[in-house]
Amino acid sequence: MYKQNPELVEKIRQQFKTAPYPRIDLETTPKNYWEALYLHSIVTPYYLRNQKVISTEEKVILDAGCGTGYKSLILALANPGAKIVGIDLSEEAIDLARKRLEYHEIDQSAFHVLSIEEVGQLGQEFDYINVDDVLYLFEDITVGLNALKSVLKPQGIIRANLHSELQRTSYFRVQKVFKIMGLMDEVPGELEIEIARDTMRNLKDDVVLKTKTWSLDLEQDDERVLMNYLFVGDKGYTIPELFAALRKTNLQFISMLNWRHWELTDLFKKPDDLPTFLALSLPETSPEEQLHLFELLHPIHRLLDFWCGHTDNGELFTPIAQWTESDWQQAQVHLHPQLRTPEVKAHLLESISSHQSFEISRYVPLPTTVPIFLESHLAACLLPLWDGVQSLSSLVQLWQKLRPLDPITLESVSDEMAASDIKTLLMRLESLLYVLLERSV
Repeated sequence: MYKQNPELVEKIRQQFKTAPYPRIDLETTPKNYWEALYLHSIVTPYYLRNQKVISTEEKVILDAGCGTGYKSLILALANPGAKIVGIDLSEEAIDLARKRLEYHEIDQSAFHVLSIEEVGQLGQEFDYINVDDVLYLFEDITVGLNALKSVLKPQGIIRANLHSELQRTSYFRVQKVFKIMGLMDEVPGELEIEIARDTMRNLKDDVVLKTKTWSLDLEQDDERVLMNYLFVGDKGYTIPELFAALRKTNLQFISMLNWRHWELTDLFKKPDDLPTFLALSLPETSPEEQLHLFELLHPIHRLLDFWCGHTDNGELFTPIAQWTESDWQQAQVHLHPQLRTPEVKAHLLESISSHQSFEISRYVPLPTTVPIFLESHLAACLLPLWDGVQSLSSLVQLWQKLRPLDPITLESVSDEMAASDIKTLLMRLESLLYVLLERSV
């Protein structure tokens, strides 16, 4: 069985003992960090894979490489009723993680000093596994993926990420410079941080490596210096290497976390009028190839951040755009749970009462590249979703009350016209995962 280089593992352990990560005050709460809660709700990837809405009650979530527990806290708040289990190499980090969740009164949590390779010792299986900013520290990432896969429930989902080789190429060059200077022979500390900082500070401003990596906030932020210039074990990957690892471990790619920001056609001036060759070949191009083309053309993402799961354990479903009338009649309409909050509802009510457009993307902008506004009277049809799941027919009936007459013909709005309006609205919002649609069984 393959094992990590023990010397490297110990250096990584000591690195995080010296500088527990992330350095976020225990009192800091992510409860208004809407986008993080949206991404770390297991509802989001489960719906992307299965077009079904899952309850978070009694689910068991593993935060592998949990550090000081800030992401564990996000997972707890994003998934009410779930149990959070955290593991990390660092005793100091685990102690802070326990204190963090105790401070925020999260009762259903447990933390263990344990490596990812040893996760089987917990004797548990997990509905969701979060492994954030850890996997790229493995000499062979398939070792980490296989260990996590071994404790993943059949319908479970893994969220993991790798540093992008193409986006972080300048930082890897900086790390090589400091390795040559001997700053990473041992675990970097305050002296090495200051030498690295002084080196970058004294380079001419037009030196390429400085223009690509240096910023004034590094003058005070020791954590950023460590995590970028002196990060022991850091390594970058490309999309083909990511997919090769998934094939080797028999895991199935689900989606990138920020999927809307990996859209290849968005890189062209006229997405609806692509160059002939690309327009003809794109429909036959695999997701892997499209993502790789994107990273080659526009390497802006620090992380190759993705969801995956057991092969062939996703459920087959019909895309919303292909639904029949029968499908729509069985439709159950849910608001994404991270939008079903008093704050968002208050914003909607204010928009309705003032006849102002409702910006539904205000709290979770990630699924879109432009702000999404809804006319106030149309947005009013969403109001019942804060009370719970709704049927298509109930929303259609509400729309007919809100807009009984066609504003041009002044004739009564027919059932068919009202249903068409609501379907158009729901399809638009479902494509952004602001609303979730499932057929009742």
